[in-house]
Formats: sequence, C-alpha cells, structure tokens
Amino acid sequence: MPSADINGAHANGHTNGVGNTNGHVKGFKNPSLQVTEDHRLKLVDAPIQEPGPGEVTLQIKCSGICGSDMHLWKSGRIGSLEVKGDCILGHEAAGVVLKCGEGVTNLKPGDRVGIEPQEPCEKCFLCREGRYNLCEDVKFSGIWPYNGTIQRFKVHPAKWLYKIPDDLTYTEGALLEPLSVILHGINGANVKLGRPSLICGAGPIGLVALAAARASGAHPLVITDIEQGRLDFAKEFVPRCQTYRINSKLSPEENAREIRKLYGQDEYSAPASVMECTGVESSVCTAAFSVRRGGTLMVIGVGRPVMNNIPFMHLSLAEIDLKFINRYRDTWPAAIQCMSGGILDLNKLVTHKFPLEKALDAFELCADVRNGSIKVHIVDEVDASL
Repeated sequence: MPSADINGAHANGHTNGVGNTNGHVKGFKNPSLQVTEDHRLKLVDAPIQEPGPGEVTLQIKCSGICGSDMHLWKSGRIGSLEVKGDCILGHEAAGVVLKCGEGVTNLKPGDRVGIEPQEPCEKCFLCREGRYNLCEDVKFSGIWPYNGTIQRFKVHPAKWLYKIPDDLTYTEGALLEPLSVILHGINGANVKLGRPSLICGAGPIGLVALAAARASGAHPLVITDIEQGRLDFAKEFVPRCQTYRINSKLSPEENAREIRKLYGQDEYSAPASVMECTGVESSVCTAAFSVRRGGTLMVIGVGRPVMNNIPFMHLSLAEIDLKFINRYRDTWPAAIQCMSGGILDLNKLVTHKFPLEKALDAFELCADVRNGSIKVHIVDEVDASL
C-alpha cells in the first residue's frame, strides 16, 4: 500500500523554469503525486516554478493514470528508463495557462490546452528529419528526472501545448494523449476501409485502437483479452465488434486459429491488420499467428526487454510486416479534430475520477484489477491563480 507523505521531501529538484517559490503562491500549494526510488508513492507539496523564456505555467486540470505510471511505481522502470529519485508521475493531461514566460506569443493566460508531454532536443538528426519521438535526448514528463503532470502547477514549453476548443472538456483534453498513441500506430498498421482488423488487448489503449479502427472503416473487427469484463465493456463501447477471450490452456497458435474462425474460413478473410496493445509475449505471438499472410502486425504495447519466443520463421515465410511505435509525433492537432468533430467519443473510457488530493487512492484503485477500472482521471477543481 502506498504511503502518504504529506510533509515529505520536495520534488527531485529538476527545474523546467528559471526559479521557484517556497511552494505557495497566493495561498495555493502545489500538491503532487511522486514515486520514489524504493517503489513508494507519496503526496507532497512541490515547488512552484516560474516560467522561463518560451515556457508557460499551467494549472493541470485533469491527468490520467497510464499503465506506464503503474510500471514505474511497481517495477521502478520501463525498459531502460529507471526511477533513480523522487519524480512526479503523469503525462496524460490538459490544463489552463496561468502565466507566460518571455517570448510566448501563441498562448495567453486563460487558454485551455492539451499537453504533449515530450520535449525533444531539436538538434539531432532524428529531430531534423521530423521523427522527434525517437530523439534520445528527449525530456518526457513523468519519466525521471523530468516531473510529470499529477500536480497542480507545471511549467511546460509553449510550443508543445495545443489550444483545445470550448466544446472539449479537460477530461477529453487528457484523452488526447492515449489517442495520440493510437493515431501514430494506426498510420503504419495498414488499417483500411472494409478490411478485417484485430485488436489484441482490451485495456485503455486497446479500446482506443478499437474505436479508431471502427472510425477508419475496418470491418470485421475482433478484440481479445483474458478478462471477460473488459471484453463486455468493449462490446458495449463498440457494439459492432466481436470479442474473443484468450484461453490460457491453449497455445498462442491454437488461440490464433480460434480467432481466425471469427473472420471466415480462408486465408483472405483473416485480419490484414493487427494492433497488439498489451506488450505481453504470448499475446504478441498470438497476434503473429492471427494476421494473414502479407499482412501487418503493429506492436503498440510495452513489454519485456527481451522476448525469446516470437515465431520468426512464420513471420518471415508469410512476409508479415512486424512494426513498432515509440510514443507519437504530430498527432495532437488530428486528435483534437477527431474529438471535437465527433469522429471519436472516448468519454466512456473514464470509469473513475479522483480529486488531486486523493491521488494515492486513485493509484490504489488502479492497482487492483478487481475494481474494473478502465481509465482513471485525477482532476483539480480548484480555481487557482498566480
């Protein structure tokens, strides 16, 4: 059980601004949810930073809990990204601009914004090519030592903020981040109008993938999971999909045969596009055996550093394109259009909301699958000012 350390140490000292106060501005504190190197969570008052040139200070109005936040808490790492000190978690967020630093011309106080949580170096060859999501010197919110969004006040570069229209709520603004993951993934997944597609995993990302595939015209659509409750939710969320509960007594290849039967009896009917959204090795293998010959398998889920049982020769002989993504690039404008234009309605995914002061309770709920949470949001209803 995470420990609440209300009077504990401040944040890790990383500053995204030119200075800070003692944590109180006009009587407002900056409560923050932090993970520690020894796998504890604590709720502490963090310093309030002043925005530097090109930066703004935001009040974070809504921040979602991602599976990666849970990994950082429980395991202390995601792949090579390791928690080596106190760090404020969170990267799925929306907020309101409170103060602008020198040189900020695209935003003003009062603007409501979605937050792209990465700040690439803009100097390496990948950034120059426009593939800034692959930058090795990226500063990503909520990944040590860069503080995240589960706090009241956050300084962020103005260029990585996007105005959201009045018809989008802060809840929807926070959903732009997981939608961005899928927008980046679906671009390379070969999802096409009237073509069969498979989604592996009915967690938040898989459900967004399901909705996006449906909006893109893919049909038939099947989604898999090991939890019947999540499949029931998926069927309610996208009624025209079919569901398949993974049988743990069957091998990945045997499960794939059963999945293929939902599409038809011949190879042509099998899914031409598969989006794997769990990162679990057995699911990746099932996906590999499910996709039709010459099809595309896009692995979106985050998994173990090494997988030893991927069916290499099956993929090779069938000329299956095995692809991966890392985060996203140039997706917020499209995500905003999808949400504002009514192409996608993801509100049903948010099953629980907690006030910022109860962030520890939110993480405890997420940690127990029996609670049936899909997406949990931490909201700050306080009308703060600087």
